Amino acid sequence: MRAPVPARSSLAVVCALRVEAAALRRRVGAGVVTTTGMGPVRARDATARLAASLGPATPVAVTGVAGGTRPELRPGTVLVASEVRGEGSVWTLPSAPLLAGALRRAGLPVVVGPLVSSDTLVRGEGRDRLAHEGALGVDMETAAVLGALGPLGERPLAVARVVADTAGTGARGVPKAGLVALRTLAGLPPHLDAWAAACQPRRVVLAAPRSFCAGVERAIEIVARALERFGPPVYVRRQIVHNSHVVADLESRGAVFVQELDEVPDGATVVFSAHGVAPAVREEAARRDLDVVDATCPLVAKVHIEARRFAAQGREVVLIGHAGHDEVEGTLGEAGGRIHLVERPEDVGDLPIPVATPVARLTQTTLAPDQVAGVVEALEARFADLVAPSAEDICYATQNRQEALARCATEADLVLVASSANSSNGNRLVELARRLGARAHLVDRAEDLDLAWLENAGTVAISAAASTPERVVTSLLDALSGLGRLSIEERSTTLERVRFPLPQEVRSCPSRGDRT
Repeated sequence: MRAPVPARSSLAVVCALRVEAAALRRRVGAGVVTTTGMGPVRARDATARLAASLGPATPVAVTGVAGGTRPELRPGTVLVASEVRGEGSVWTLPSAPLLAGALRRAGLPVVVGPLVSSDTLVRGEGRDRLAHEGALGVDMETAAVLGALGPLGERPLAVARVVADTAGTGARGVPKAGLVALRTLAGLPPHLDAWAAACQPRRVVLAAPRSFCAGVERAIEIVARALERFGPPVYVRRQIVHNSHVVADLESRGAVFVQELDEVPDGATVVFSAHGVAPAVREEAARRDLDVVDATCPLVAKVHIEARRFAAQGREVVLIGHAGHDEVEGTLGEAGGRIHLVERPEDVGDLPIPVATPVARLTQTTLAPDQVAGVVEALEARFADLVAPSAEDICYATQNRQEALARCATEADLVLVASSANSSNGNRLVELARRLGARAHLVDRAEDLDLAWLENAGTVAISAAASTPERVVTSLLDALSGLGRLSIEERSTTLERVRFPLPQEVRSCPSRGDRT
């Protein structure tokens, strides 16, 4: 049952100076702009008067100009505060990535991080000290405004300050820098309006299982152990799994991702990704005397074995899959000229195989069963002697995530799938939700979540591809919590207990659970 959509709360915009308000009022939509005056005392008093007229869940956006603490923050850069420090308190602003993403997509220069409010103007060494403490900007009013709003409860908050000058801006450059900042400030209101339109209480339904499967966990563990055993750099052919967060984490620990083996020095250690490789790649690695650690998912390896077995029986092999996918490229190399790729039912008629030929069918492991069904029907209609593996090739994790999302999608106003764009099973989840009639989108990180998707979305279903860390889902929930109260429930269809053994080359290293 979908949650009722509440009436939209109007936006309250707070800034310090009249010149800032003038820039904002030209483009603010339904919201009102309140000017507090400069400094914490005026800001506190003016906000206390404003708070008396606001509903408890009215969104408040604090904006205006600020000083940058780092020379690389040029005038006109928008600082979207992830937290505000001052007045003896720290306010966390969870929806900051959502607003920052909207501003970036509009072409504005944006940074996300802490803002400090000071009782006095801060320049020179004072800004250097704040920068050393991690702050990106400094002003005199924001903390006082937030403190004067009273108990925040369910009130959504956003803070977007435009850098007007930095520690390195000389006195002669301040007027020009201020004009640059005001021009940028004038472009913020439509995005503040979009943020406010997305603010409302929400029900979130989490599909389970989601995120890492056993094959992904195994592949990541293999790279981590290889780095411990052999030391960096450890080379990885292609992305170990199709997720940008996983790749970035392993890169930070010394993994080097390459497209082909010619980028790997002779004698180096190389890991084959979870998607598998063709025999020609293994042969090249042996010829180059590379130390190979194979992270191919056992379920992908099963498809490779089937391809070789069916080809050895004299059958033509038809692989159902997507051209160019790493898994498909590896499987196509297993049966030489006896293997053929099809993606859609209409491709079956173009196969260069006589109808009386013995044929075997295989499937890319990360496809959706309902999409494969049409291709299978076309193959069965054309080839009388058609065989299939004793167990279907689509992996248990892919099917589990699709079944779990299917239970949630039909009751949701919006479906979000946490996944990198090159994840096949992530894209299949989005396609499944759309076939079920849901509005569905792929998001790699919270900043990818378009505020327009959230308007009038009272119920949101969330899943994650098998290669996506659970922390990405957590970050989405955190961001949504900044837009209003969340009611979260998890809808589980099965409990996954599958575990795959590690290859001998890294089995002697301590597991992550054993490390101190």
